[in-house]
Amino acid sequence: MIAISPSIRQRLFGRTTRGDDVTCFTLEGTGGLRLSVLDYGAIVQALRAPDRDGKVEDVVLGYGDVAAYERDRFYVGAAIGRYAGRIGGAAFTLDGTRYALTANDQPNHLHGGRRGFGAVLWRARTFEDGDAVGVVLEHSSPDGDEGYPGTLDVRVTYAVSEANVLSVDYHATTDRPTPVNLTQHAYFNLAGEGSGDVLGHELTVRAASYTPLAANLLPTGAIASVEGTPLDFRAPRRIAECIDADHEQIRIAGGYDHNFVLDGFGSAAPAPAARLADPASGRVLEVHTTEPGMQLYTGNFLDGSAGKHGHRYGPRAGVCLETQHFPDSPNQPAFPSTILRPGEEYRSRTEFRFSVQP
Repeated sequence: MIAISPSIRQRLFGRTTRGDDVTCFTLEGTGGLRLSVLDYGAIVQALRAPDRDGKVEDVVLGYGDVAAYERDRFYVGAAIGRYAGRIGGAAFTLDGTRYALTANDQPNHLHGGRRGFGAVLWRARTFEDGDAVGVVLEHSSPDGDEGYPGTLDVRVTYAVSEANVLSVDYHATTDRPTPVNLTQHAYFNLAGEGSGDVLGHELTVRAASYTPLAANLLPTGAIASVEGTPLDFRAPRRIAECIDADHEQIRIAGGYDHNFVLDGFGSAAPAPAARLADPASGRVLEVHTTEPGMQLYTGNFLDGSAGKHGHRYGPRAGVCLETQHFPDSPNQPAFPSTILRPGEEYRSRTEFRFSVQP
């Protein structure tokens, strides 16, 4: 049986510059996994997991106060929406109408615009259900928000189970056709946040294909094989092995910032997508998802800003495993559609399964 301790279930984290109170909800499972979530940005602020010796460390990057999250340019721990990834030219055409979005990444639209879902206050409530405890966060994005058509009602549910599984469920409905692509932007470092880079982590990705990038970091529209490239993680390999390879895709992104076409997409239940392991601590993270893609991002643009406990987060201080649909899908008809229409429901589930290896 799992219970939320009344003493730690929720606390005031701080106030936004608008004067809104920000609450931190802490959920703890009997297996030792402990999650802290903010109602600002539906942000994963901390995630504590035991190593092979039972020592617990915080394994996600983050900040210790609201002001730092308001200044953040790297989407640290945030729920991303309406659209994860880039939309080229900050525009798309839907049912014959051209929509102009906020351009916040040079000429492109990135991660929902200047004030995406990671920078709004969500309505929150906690729950206990069998062997899991969780928090439900809800937000209504109005028609015209960052240029998107339609009012979008969104729900994100985080839950922690006694088996040390963090599940993230997304649900959305709309009153007008609109693109929707939600993800979680946690930066993982299984050795502990602030411990250095993640280059020694071993990564496996269940993907034989990926979507290549053009020089502007937008997908070309092609789907290419990972065979013989630095993006072949079908067998475990250290992130360091090819992150600085003399390869066009690595040069374009300055490391890894690529969408993988997952092998298991199409199953009703979440399918294996990736496995991340830290040999030093023994911590293992397995990612299962219902999504067709996963963006692998190695924090290439992190600039040494101060995070929790004064730790500096430089490039490759964490790795993101962003389960989602493909970037720029509204402009790429060959990619799986991201258009949600009235009467339909957007549903997505990702599980982050923590364990240890000898």
